[in-house]
Amino acid sequence: MKVYRREDVNRIPISLAEAWDFFANPLNLDKLTPAEMAFENVYSLDSPSVYPGMLIVHKVSPLPLLKLTWVTEITHVDHGRRFVDEQRTGPFAMWHHIHEFEEVEGGTLVRDILYYALPLGFLGRIAHGVQVGKKVNSVFEYREKRLAEIFGTLGG
Repeated sequence: MKVYRREDVNRIPISLAEAWDFFANPLNLDKLTPAEMAFENVYSLDSPSVYPGMLIVHKVSPLPLLKLTWVTEITHVDHGRRFVDEQRTGPFAMWHHIHEFEEVEGGTLVRDILYYALPLGFLGRIAHGVQVGKKVNSVFEYREKRLAEIFGTLGG
């Protein structure tokens, strides 16, 4: 199984507490997901903030006419510093997404470290090269743009 890695760093001019409150609330994920993904939360959340063992269920449409159920679990939480979500069922063979937060001068550094793999072996690697890798990149590029629109940016 080929595992892919993507890392993104965004610096936003809000406090660490504000950044944590925004990112740790699963309902805000739709604000950072492109409309063409048709992202929809379908699980009635029992908490406005992530906790270990929390299951998050959403529908997503990575391709036109393809609607998938995607279940992720919050596996680790270090309040105010980091949390990890991992796919339990969905389009990937493996999904491990680390969200890290660090107070910096003038705001907060937000780091995403993503490890993911596709099913279907060789066919999955071809799909990654043709479509999936570009889609993952575009989702995180959109996320960076939306963070700048919502919060602004810090230099550096």
